[in-house]
Amino acid sequence: MDTVTTSTRRTATRTLTITALSCALLTGGTVAGPVAATSESSAVTSVTADVSAAEREPTAGVGTFRSAGTEQRLARGVTHESFTLGNPDAKYTWTVQVTLPSGQERVRDSQVSSRSAARRVAAELREAGLDARAEAVVADQLADSGGYLGHRVRVGAFPTEAEAEAARSELTALGYSGGTWYEGWDGDQPSSGHRSGPVNVDVVTVDPRRFQGEVTGTFGEDIERTETTSELADGALAGVNAGFFVYGEQHGAPGDPAGAAAYNGEILSETVGDRPNLVIDHRSGRASIQRLTWEGRVSSGREGLDLDGINRVPGKIRNCGGTDDLPTEAPKHDVTCTDADEIVVFTEEYGTTTPEGEGLEVVVDRRGRVQEVDQERGTELTDGQYSIQAIGEDTADLHEFATEARRIKLTNEYLDERGKKLRMTPHTQVLNGGPNLLTDGERDITAARDGMVHADNPGQFYGWTHQRNPRTIAGIDGRGQLVLITVDGRQADSVGLSISEAADLSERLGLVDAINLDGGGSTAMVVDGELENSPSGGSERAVGDAIVIRER
Repeated sequence: MDTVTTSTRRTATRTLTITALSCALLTGGTVAGPVAATSESSAVTSVTADVSAAEREPTAGVGTFRSAGTEQRLARGVTHESFTLGNPDAKYTWTVQVTLPSGQERVRDSQVSSRSAARRVAAELREAGLDARAEAVVADQLADSGGYLGHRVRVGAFPTEAEAEAARSELTALGYSGGTWYEGWDGDQPSSGHRSGPVNVDVVTVDPRRFQGEVTGTFGEDIERTETTSELADGALAGVNAGFFVYGEQHGAPGDPAGAAAYNGEILSETVGDRPNLVIDHRSGRASIQRLTWEGRVSSGREGLDLDGINRVPGKIRNCGGTDDLPTEAPKHDVTCTDADEIVVFTEEYGTTTPEGEGLEVVVDRRGRVQEVDQERGTELTDGQYSIQAIGEDTADLHEFATEARRIKLTNEYLDERGKKLRMTPHTQVLNGGPNLLTDGERDITAARDGMVHADNPGQFYGWTHQRNPRTIAGIDGRGQLVLITVDGRQADSVGLSISEAADLSERLGLVDAINLDGGGSTAMVVDGELENSPSGGSERAVGDAIVIRER
């Protein structure tokens, strides 16, 4: 996780409070795992509003915290609000986070490991003259995960990053690895009597009963290229980054949605398992969160072939969740699964040319007639054409099908949890995300189900879910309003939120259903052409798609 310097915030005026609460208080559960004394214990943190009952409005939503902060009306039925959670003057020490052996065959390094491994490394470092300590890490108990995560090892507590960097150099000289770390980014319980923060938050709310514009998902020029949220929201009232996407050519086509994606009724990407998705009707801004699965097929008469995907490089499945994927068919976040035998369809929206490589590619016109059968993959699509690519053993099946087919029909659809086809209109937008945060007004954080818990990598949950990061959140409040939230993180003047804290913030803002979208360096909110938040990487990252609010 990158270390980021302090940046200036243009509009941060509201102060709430992050207070430490026990997991049992928030969820009715208990914290699992051992809890040792002093430096080898940890607890859980959640967000709560430091406002009196008199300051709350009967109907929850952005107005819940109207006693302070800045709010502007962007259009009839659309508002933007900025505020700061927690203590704006909170200061934390810097430390050195030591890389540990994970104890897993497939993962060499991790930020957390077993108690015995952490104690052994800490003892070795102390013998070498470093101020090392082993600490237990205990996360909030979520719907399907949490509790004791393992032990970490840290060296020193320093007032400045420079001093921590000097200690890291000493660590490296001894043959160990690690990185500097600002302890405000921990998702742990703060010390007794200490208020966490600050956390800078931006919220855009769309009232579908009053707004006369459109709320759309957009990916820009084509699927395989990325653009910043500012570019995607050019000329709009507001925009936020949306779903997960392929980041890095080794994982597929950069920009390709790593999960469901449909724009203006056109399905352009398959789901990751049954992860939750944000579904929007752009005419009104009415939205819902639905767990969807995807089915695709090409057929001619009684003959047909099932598809493995749409608009992605065959054989590479970012975040997994498909059929016959290795090492798993379940969602596995930030992992690229593989499948040597696949059939993938490509539409005009994919890019200039389809992916090149060995295999077979069949080009089909808008009437379903086969135009080309190529023994290598990679072509340009025009005039309503689509293509079907096959690799591995599926190449022979596609060749036989294409040479015998008179007209080919493409079936491409999302199914809801009941197995019913999702009705797609020219106004339907689908954006991927995860994990789920709230369902019917209750905390329902499904980190394991949605692939954020890796049995072979204990550091995944710790770094991605438990620690504080920039977050982008979408949800629907009790009045049916669409609420889009960005939270700055990985900075000294905005530490970010853990996933548990993100759910708690969503609940405090009156959301009934909520989902986590892509975050980290991707988190961005644009209002009236201006970037409102402070990206953790120091500049705005190009992303796969965005949610954009426009007047008609």
